[in-house]
Amino acid sequence: MIVMLVATVTDLHSRRVPNWLVFPFIGAGLTFRTFHEGWGGFAQSSLGILLAAVLMGFFYVLGGMGMGDVKLAVGLGAWVGPGQLAMALAFMGLVGGVMALGWALWGGFLNETLTGAGELIFDLKKRGLRPHETLVVTNPSARRMPYVPAIAIGAILSFLARR
Repeated sequence: MIVMLVATVTDLHSRRVPNWLVFPFIGAGLTFRTFHEGWGGFAQSSLGILLAAVLMGFFYVLGGMGMGDVKLAVGLGAWVGPGQLAMALAFMGLVGGVMALGWALWGGFLNETLTGAGELIFDLKKRGLRPHETLVVTNPSARRMPYVPAIAIGAILSFLARR
């Protein structure tokens, strides 16, 4: 959880998640699971990595998420495996949605946010699997919400839900 805390602080401060933090997190998760559970742990860790890379990578490809967010989720997948990661991803989506609505409401751009979300969803068939022209994290004028807090809270909730 220290990694999640450091990642949250850096994301809130600089909108970046440093590689020096996430790559050791991924490697340590894979190593830990393998050392403690053998090949089964290696397989579970690898499947967690794959699931996070595919699902979070999809949002990266569409321009809605930074690669640091993807790598952090991959690290989480390495530690918890695909079953718990799926639960964490569900919580992340819910928490991220609530955070985005609160952020937009607080910032006075709720209508703009809802309109943009509608465009992203309903224009997907017309646009295909290509990023939106303007609603992407690489657009300097786009409103960008740090997503690591949602990842961290989703991870914590997935642990609490397992109890």
